[in-house]
Amino acid sequence: MNNPIVFITGATAGFGRACAEKFATNGYDVIITGRRKERLDDLQKEIEKKYSVKAMPLEFDVRDYHACRKAINSLPDEWKNISILINNAGLAMGLSSIDEGDISDWNTMIDTNVKGLLYVSRLVIPFLKNNEHPHIINIGSTAAKDVYPKGNVYCATKHAVDALSQAMRIDLLEYGIKVTAVHPGAAETEFSVVRFKGDEEKAKNVYEGYTPLSAEDVAEVIYFCATRPAHVCINDLVITPTAQANALHFYKQA
Repeated sequence: MNNPIVFITGATAGFGRACAEKFATNGYDVIITGRRKERLDDLQKEIEKKYSVKAMPLEFDVRDYHACRKAINSLPDEWKNISILINNAGLAMGLSSIDEGDISDWNTMIDTNVKGLLYVSRLVIPFLKNNEHPHIINIGSTAAKDVYPKGNVYCATKHAVDALSQAMRIDLLEYGIKVTAVHPGAAETEFSVVRFKGDEEKAKNVYEGYTPLSAEDVAEVIYFCATRPAHVCINDLVITPTAQANALHFYKQA
């Protein structure tokens, strides 16, 4: 295998799937991971047929360290020369004030957005150290920069992603591993459907009155960050729709 390899968590939908397609169309072999095996298998077939590159599906839940370790350690040697890790798996669950929060939702967000990122990074970093141009790209959120009403725990997890990105940049400096945090604002993916637990009408209302980002918009920015010259690292990047100023302020037309 001579193509560069990118490892993407949460590749079955949204930003992750868009990244898999973006990198594949530019000649990268892709390791696509997620919990939904059928979607991974379909994406593998689509990528290999459409872009003439190789795709390796790995089915596991980032919240389960032992599952992460088993899956990642099962990679054949030719798939271990990973040049880019995209820590994309993440979600919001519920939208409640702190005094009414659902403990299960809190645990899901913390285990996925923070611990999952740590687990995968810890397991993939040894492979990155052996690559000539290693790069970690962590997907944060505008919620990493501003806390909004009823966003409490989700915002806290994305603040953690921001802090961990800074820490990685310091700790991995001697290995030449670039670390980039990309913080998207409002983007129309499965995000709001998941947050509102399948209520598609409520999810759709989030994006009424303005044009949100698409998954492809965010993938384009991630690819840009990943393809700068070897001596250039974009440390921190916030991307929003034009109608959004920050996590709190939007301009919505009636």
